[in-house]
Amino acid sequence: MVKSVVSAKKKVPELVLFGEAVRLHRKALSYSQEAFGDACGIDRSYMGGIERGEHNLALINILKIITALGLQPSEFFKALDTPKKSKTKTPH
Repeated sequence: MVKSVVSAKKKVPELVLFGEAVRLHRKALSYSQEAFGDACGIDRSYMGGIERGEHNLALINILKIITALGLQPSEFFKALDTPKKSKTKTPH
């Protein structure tokens, strides 16, 4: 008898944020996931995994996505910035 093991992979927060940013920009351009995948040269099902934060992408694929969105890398990655904690100086 073969046991099936269900592995609950823990998602990496940075990959989830990246995927959410891709989805947000894709939808803003009214792309379906399939049409966007075609524009990027990435399979639709793989694109779905990207948007769910399931894939750690190679830089070349990240750049394909950003180019298809019509953005500069700096514009895209702004969405992934975290607010800086304010540093208060302590008196000496």
